[in-house]
Amino acid sequence: QVQLLESGGGLVPAGGSLRLSCAASGRTFIRYPIAWFRQAPGNEREFVAAISWGTRSTRYVDSVKGRFTISRDDAKSTVYLQMNSLKPEDTAVYYCASGDVASSDYTTTRRDDYAYWGQGTQVTVSS
Repeated sequence: QVQLLESGGGLVPAGGSLRLSCAASGRTFIRYPIAWFRQAPGNEREFVAAISWGTRSTRYVDSVKGRFTISRDDAKSTVYLQMNSLKPEDTAVYYCASGDVASSDYTTTRRDDYAYWGQGTQVTVSS
């Protein structure tokens, strides 16, 4: 089975930075989109960012545009989420997800379009 393992979460002050990593195994990593979602207590799991496998097209939720950057290294089967200028509102468990549609420029924000999920990594931003 596909396995995704997130790492890099932690406790940081407002304005600080973190880089999350998502390491994948169990499938051909390239040819599929990868996304980051997050979930805070009492909230639904929210789309954060996604990247396609071929064109490296990216998309972000409005609240993180200009602050977060998603990238991927297919040789390492790893996707990154660089988070800068962190705010307390960014506090959540962050999940990595892999899509199941092979397309060079395909990304999606829909939870149901991602078939494989990691266990999450906690990001806490203090005020």
